[in-house]
Amino acid sequence: MQEILGVPAPLLFGQLLIGLINGSFYALLSLGLAVIFGVLNVINFAHGALYMMGAFVAWLLLHHLGIGYWPSLLVAPLIVGVFGIVIERTMLSRLYDLDHLYGLLLTFGLALIIEGTFINFYGVSGQPYAPPEILTGGHNLGFMFLPTYRAWVIVASLIVCIGTWLLVERTRLGAYLRAAVENRELVRAFGINVPLMMTLTYGFAVALAAFAGVLAAPVYTVSPIMGQHLIIVVFAIVVIGGLGSILGSILTGLGIGIVEGLTKTFYPEASSTVVFVIMAIVLILRPNGLFGRPRE
Repeated sequence: MQEILGVPAPLLFGQLLIGLINGSFYALLSLGLAVIFGVLNVINFAHGALYMMGAFVAWLLLHHLGIGYWPSLLVAPLIVGVFGIVIERTMLSRLYDLDHLYGLLLTFGLALIIEGTFINFYGVSGQPYAPPEILTGGHNLGFMFLPTYRAWVIVASLIVCIGTWLLVERTRLGAYLRAAVENRELVRAFGINVPLMMTLTYGFAVALAAFAGVLAAPVYTVSPIMGQHLIIVVFAIVVIGGLGSILGSILTGLGIGIVEGLTKTFYPEASSTVVFVIMAIVLILRPNGLFGRPRE
């Protein structure tokens, strides 16, 4: 069996694939967090619970309404996005002029309420969610076996991440969003409904989390606690990439996933802490993150 750096090639590439899949979820979730912080200036600790909610909505649609995977990729993020809009209008919009701590405490409380509600009805054991038939099986690439659904997760994540980056960086709407970050009053003076734009931004960002949850449902079991550990890692990724940096969140999310995969191969004991070691080093060398801009 061919070896690379003393590790069997199938094992190495298999771990890299797992890392890239995890990185795809990291990228989607950190992208939503970056959008929310960059535009609304809120640290959204409920993001992991909304990711879980997206997976559960897909599971409920399938088991109670017979709505399969492909419609759920659209319907579940829309449902969670509307839920996010209600949260923003009724709660978060009252905190924009206050310290970041208030938004963090509110969203942390919301995360506990959402997770507790699902635990009350479904317990903590995972619910299986089968992938669509067209995405079952895999392909033998010679050096590794590539499951079809895993490949789809990576491709779908990249498409959504790149599309979101283009929307923010290359469109007029994105220009309004970036301008609102710098000076909301000036944007409002041009006749732009800034509160509506912020509401829709939050709804879109949490819909990204729900989309990631639907993608994750066939990979992991659908569980009320599936977002608890993930959100801590994602927050570290956002800090490493730079708070509010969309490109930084995407690249850092994918990169950290690959680093975790390699760490599991060569030094498994450090795989759960490597992201926090990297975060500490980045904060020492570049306090604004790898792609973040200095705040005045």
